[in-house]
Amino acid sequence: MRPVTYARASSVPDAIRLAETTSGARYLGGGTNLVDLMRETVEQPEALVDVTALSTDIEATRGGGLVIGAAAKNTALAGNRTVRERYPVLARAVLAGGSAQIRNMATVGGNILQRTRCTYFYDDAARCNKRVPGAGCDAIDGFNRMHAILGGSSACVATHPSDMCVALVALDAIVHTDGPAGSRSMPLADLHRLPGKRPDIETELTPSELITAVELPPLPFAARSTYRKVRDRASYAFALVSVAAALDVTDGTVRDVRLALGGVAPKPWRAWKAEEALRGQPATGASFDAAAGAELADAAGLRDNGFKIELARRTITAVLAGLAGEQA
Repeated sequence: MRPVTYARASSVPDAIRLAETTSGARYLGGGTNLVDLMRETVEQPEALVDVTALSTDIEATRGGGLVIGAAAKNTALAGNRTVRERYPVLARAVLAGGSAQIRNMATVGGNILQRTRCTYFYDDAARCNKRVPGAGCDAIDGFNRMHAILGGSSACVATHPSDMCVALVALDAIVHTDGPAGSRSMPLADLHRLPGKRPDIETELTPSELITAVELPPLPFAARSTYRKVRDRASYAFALVSVAAALDVTDGTVRDVRLALGGVAPKPWRAWKAEEALRGQPATGASFDAAAGAELADAAGLRDNGFKIELARRTITAVLAGLAGEQA
């Protein structure tokens, strides 16, 4: 058994100090992903820095937004009244992810940084560039029904598993971090990297950098938002396709829209092309279908997952039509 040391951080500076001065350290939140990966020997940290004592606050800002502490539990986030009323897409996305027991343990920061559930990534007998750079990718010619149709590369076609992140990306969430070089902020849409030739480098975080909070800017029409997850079974299954959407319709015209996809790409996928195609257009099924087509124009299916392209198109169209119907 590989020995692992453990330390519980009392503050953000303490966590950064422990991570920076301890060889092979990893931050530990709820452990719902990292501990699994340790069991499978995919992750082999020499030390764990427990950050669950950091901020769990979920507080409204003066400008009408929301700041969520990185140590907040997923259950607390989904049950928060402000989240349910102002950002229902986020509450629904969290509830669509994992079981109640997992949501009770999982933290917001950990959810954002969870790694892919690709079966080849978990299988140390398989070739996986994400696990062993340069090894190859067995998923490309293997069983790839769950894999990416957007943003993949010849090195990796794994998908990002988070439901919560899809909603956060749609809501223009900002990630706040702290680390040895100081604090900074970035759009969540920019945090995760596409695989390119280095799928093992998954985020823009630097060594020992820690997510401290997530901020949602004010977005009044997000009160009319939803999340739909298409999966093989009703619970405890990862998305084949998911859609997070907020829609603002005035006099039958799309005034503004936010749209993101899950289950289709190596990162939570912001549907910028669809949004651009929709603004100023009639709030009709034809417009929604055309916007979905614009977003998926570059989608490419593998042997087993080509159905995802049409599934994504139909799901986008249906979700937007449902939101438009609510505002009619």
